[in-house]
Amino acid sequence: MLLVDAPLVARREVARGMFVLTLDAPQVAEAVRAGQFVNLGWSPGPLLRRPFSVYRTDGDRVEVILKAVGAGTAHMLQMKPGEVISCLGPLGRGFDLSAGPKTVALVSGGLGVAPMPLAARDARAAGMQVTWVHGARSADELCSEVDGDEVIWATDDGSKGFAGTAVAAVPDADLVLACGPNRMLAAVAMRWPDAQVAVETYMGCGTGVCLGCAVPLVSGGYDRACKEGPVYRAADIEWSMLPPHLSYAISA
Repeated sequence: MLLVDAPLVARREVARGMFVLTLDAPQVAEAVRAGQFVNLGWSPGPLLRRPFSVYRTDGDRVEVILKAVGAGTAHMLQMKPGEVISCLGPLGRGFDLSAGPKTVALVSGGLGVAPMPLAARDARAAGMQVTWVHGARSADELCSEVDGDEVIWATDDGSKGFAGTAVAAVPDADLVLACGPNRMLAAVAMRWPDAQVAVETYMGCGTGVCLGCAVPLVSGGYDRACKEGPVYRAADIEWSMLPPHLSYAISA
């Protein structure tokens, strides 16, 4: 875990209202694994840092993806290149992409696209064939940047690709990795109990101290999403105790 000052390098829009911020953070870029996140803070800014899954890395640069869903993220999207963001990370436990499975399906809904570019990269490095299924409510909300040997689009309104949910569009695969709203991840758990899912709860510290990111477990008790997660075996989470619409990489 590193704490670095990361100048903002660039911003680009990849779907309606969805932006990628590029930060200069070479130490983090070198260390991060697919599914891990960074906790970002800035001055003047909110009291608590904001957690974001690492979207991509490019040399010395780290990218995160976000929408303006509250005052904090709205402020981030108004920042100019050269302004400095305090970056704590990489944090959490990422996807297990060790050799073994021959095929992997990446399933993302909305902002759940966040950890998937790195997952595609690491899966290919492990020799897997990658199918990426990305879903959203409509075509203009689909992330324009996806990567896979096969890409399947899904929209609730049928405006692009498969008409229905991303989960319903997933083909057979040896391994399933998923990220998106909790309601979507609960559906993944029903179909693929052994899938790896990246979950999100609201966080305080991001380092396991404050216990503010509790994830309810089927076996009883709670884990900390920032330490034992954010990636879990899908069937291990008690989905009925989590809010259905909260999704990974969404911060206020």
